Amino acid sequence: MASIIAISTIFCNNSSLQTKIKTSYINQRISFNATNDKIGTISHLSTFAPHIFLKRNSNAAPFHTPLPKAASSSSALSSEYTEEPGTKVKFQTMVNLPGCSSSLSLLGAGYREKVFAIIGVKVYAAALYANQSIFSKLDSWKGRSASEVQKDSSLYDAIFQASLEKSLHIVLVRGVDGKTFWDALDEAISPRIKSPTPVDESALSTFRSIFQGRSLKKGTSIFLTWLNSSKILVSITPFSHLKRVCVSSDVRPSVVDATIESSNVTYALFDVFFGQNPVSSTLKASVSNGLAAALLKTGGH
Repeated sequence: MASIIAISTIFCNNSSLQTKIKTSYINQRISFNATNDKIGTISHLSTFAPHIFLKRNSNAAPFHTPLPKAASSSSALSSEYTEEPGTKVKFQTMVNLPGCSSSLSLLGAGYREKVFAIIGVKVYAAALYANQSIFSKLDSWKGRSASEVQKDSSLYDAIFQASLEKSLHIVLVRGVDGKTFWDALDEAISPRIKSPTPVDESALSTFRSIFQGRSLKKGTSIFLTWLNSSKILVSITPFSHLKRVCVSSDVRPSVVDATIESSNVTYALFDVFFGQNPVSSTLKASVSNGLAAALLKTGGH
């Protein structure tokens, strides 16, 4: 920390040395880019420049960020918000969403990370909510540990098939255009649908149209709500600059932007986040902890 303060002081008080340091940093970037052209270049991540510079000149291991522990479900049960530790986004412990018969309860939260030029960049935080009656469908998993819950695909299949509402709340921690967001999501969904039917193609087209031409700024909320195993409601709520981004999850969408109807597409989307190869290991781990704790507390009832 002392070295960081010292560097900050130099940047403020010594313009000639500042120029030398900046020149050195630019040279490092050029060299780094030349050896990593297969993956991408740092030039696309200009907002990370100060962070990269300090990491390369500190005692910490370069470009390495350990995965945070999963968000605590017990804290979710005792407070109005639970903070996702990797992004500091605070999620409400209860939400009311369009189309849902009752409030949904937070089960866990994690984050999605993409790697550019070996640097992990957090793109969004995500949390899973479910109708509290879901636990009445999970009696046979009572007493299982979080690790057992996480590895048991049949439990997550049971959650998906239950005719009770579930919702994935995504909060962007980095601005992105809608096409880029959809392309990344579609890249995960499409391989999970082996032989798309006309119904599937229509559903994917509707899904795509929601994001095309839309700017998703930092703090934007996206709700993907499963009403049942073949219908999803999609709601997108822009970030309000009247609120701090750390509590930007405090939104109550009033409208549904689109309805997706396809059993294959709805299952593929669920599998993207809670299947055997989830796009966010921290989210699934946190939800598994939440399920194990809740089943132990409720006794499955």
